[in-house]
Amino acid sequence: MASRRWLSHTALALGTLASAAVPLMAQAPQGPARGDRDQLQRPIYRVAQQPAGSPAVAANTGNPLPTQPQGEIPQTHPLMPAMQMAYEAINHIRNDIKDYSATMIKHERISGKLNDPEYMFIKVRHEPFSVYMYFLGPDKLKGQEVLYVEGKNNGNLLGHGVGIKKIAGTVPLQPTGAMAMAGQRYPITEIGIYMLTRRLVEVGEQDMKFGECDVKFFRGAKINVGNVKRAVTGIEVVHPVPRKNFRFNVARIFVDDELKIPVRYESYDWPEKPGGPPQLLEEYTYTDIKLNNGFTDADFDENNPNYRFH
Repeated sequence: MASRRWLSHTALALGTLASAAVPLMAQAPQGPARGDRDQLQRPIYRVAQQPAGSPAVAANTGNPLPTQPQGEIPQTHPLMPAMQMAYEAINHIRNDIKDYSATMIKHERISGKLNDPEYMFIKVRHEPFSVYMYFLGPDKLKGQEVLYVEGKNNGNLLGHGVGIKKIAGTVPLQPTGAMAMAGQRYPITEIGIYMLTRRLVEVGEQDMKFGECDVKFFRGAKINVGNVKRAVTGIEVVHPVPRKNFRFNVARIFVDDELKIPVRYESYDWPEKPGGPPQLLEEYTYTDIKLNNGFTDADFDENNPNYRFH
């Protein structure tokens, strides 16, 4: 059992926000080109200095979602414009996005310790929910692969290590088990832009039951990844006073203006000392997003010749 502990790094969190989307590919990609695997860059975020006010949000004409609150929503709550954007994003993802590939960057605080950022190339298919991951960095994880397909492999994820850890071969793990969850905030079953958006909606609906919530919108935010710039709308939510009903002090969400989906999320705990900076809790970024690649079962098969599970 001890030889399998390397898989504590494989059940990844959901993900979410800041994008460097590129045009759709004619063919489904098999994974990052070998020459690109070493080109890891942290995104640079430039946000407009002044909030432009809450953007006009069109009424949601899609089918009601199970995550939408029952009954009347307080229209005067400062979170309402952001919630409307989230509902529209969920409908858009459900109705228009069947799959996508991306580079995911995850930065999490676990048990009080802020871990190093992790970089993964991922493929996600919504029906059935399927995930393939290839770790790009840091070096100790580079080359690891993980697969998860809902309803297959007895509900297990499959993963393999690198270096001496590769001797263990392909190992099945329960996604929510203690080994898979070691060092992780969320299981692989909650990864992805759709699951991130649902979580944001759930937290927002809870927060709308209370006051003490400051919300600012920022038009003209820019995200630079390499030579690619993306326009996003930034949303900042602040709970100025620590309360047991609030999960964070500050949260920032970035919605890609063209793709209409959240592509980056970051949240901060209250300062450890009065007057100190907020403490980063979690940060998820999706870059190089390619939508609707037409992924098939082969993209999530351990026997795929482009993968190294065997």
